[in-house]
Amino acid sequence: MVRFNRHWLPLNALRAFEAVGQNLSFTAAASALHVSQGAISRHVINLEKLLGHQLLARRPQSLALTKAGTTLLPVVRDAFDRIEVALNDIVREGVGRKTLKLQLPPSFAQKLALPILQGFKKDFPEIFVDISSIGFTGLPRNDCDVAVVYDRPKAGDTITDLLWMNRVAPACTPELAARHQNMPMREMLAANELIHVKLEGQTPGLLWEGYSRHHQLGLDTDSGLAFDTAMLAAQYAMCGDGVALLDVDLFADDFAAGRLVTLGEPFEDGYGYFLNLHPEDLADPVIAVFRSWMIRHFAGIAEQNAIEANNREGNTTCPD
Repeated sequence: MVRFNRHWLPLNALRAFEAVGQNLSFTAAASALHVSQGAISRHVINLEKLLGHQLLARRPQSLALTKAGTTLLPVVRDAFDRIEVALNDIVREGVGRKTLKLQLPPSFAQKLALPILQGFKKDFPEIFVDISSIGFTGLPRNDCDVAVVYDRPKAGDTITDLLWMNRVAPACTPELAARHQNMPMREMLAANELIHVKLEGQTPGLLWEGYSRHHQLGLDTDSGLAFDTAMLAAQYAMCGDGVALLDVDLFADDFAAGRLVTLGEPFEDGYGYFLNLHPEDLADPVIAVFRSWMIRHFAGIAEQNAIEANNREGNTTCPD
């Protein structure tokens, strides 16, 4: 069995595997690295022999990562990304200017990213923040230093800090709510279109099913329409059609402005927003300071949301 250490690493083979894994194509990898396809293939085969595990499943018309390949690819990609960023920073400024690669869920990015990042940049103007936004639940799949993830609480090998838990409630326009103000909640929801937010790997009606079960409403959650993000669901609801199940804290400005009203009291649906990073990255002072800043920032938001929630009590339009 080969034992690897930093004094001897098959860097060319790892670079070849990364290119193939990224593109799932030997031809594309060869083009990206400006070498022959045969050289790429030999590097990957030699790496597989060294590891004693197949990294790629070779099919007649396609390639796929094996379990070992899926484990190795993000680690190799992240290592090369960090080296590339550090070298470019040194060349550019001579002092290693730090780029913080940040990944955010789409609705979180659209509703909260601007004030958050403006505040962080005001406190730390020397840090260059590179933001990406991808819509899925769970851990990020793109390389990043820190990610805000939308998921249920779970144990894992990463550091996970809770920013806030979802507090959801049915939401619609004030006009739609007024037309049903004397109707019981179950009848009101049954009479209108349910607006769903899709979660990867789950049925579209999952969140409404949880709400219906929690309040013993017995709703048919197979009807309605589904959107990829909560932002799109909220925007559709604001057009005047349907009822969306929305986080009252994420969309607090829309409720405060009267664009939407809640129907009934919010409840925690088990999902939340978490700050996620690798334990070894805490040694990076920029990542550590961003984590501390975010935790302090959202502690303040949580306190403000609690005050606003108390002010909203008694302003619901439809009874449970």
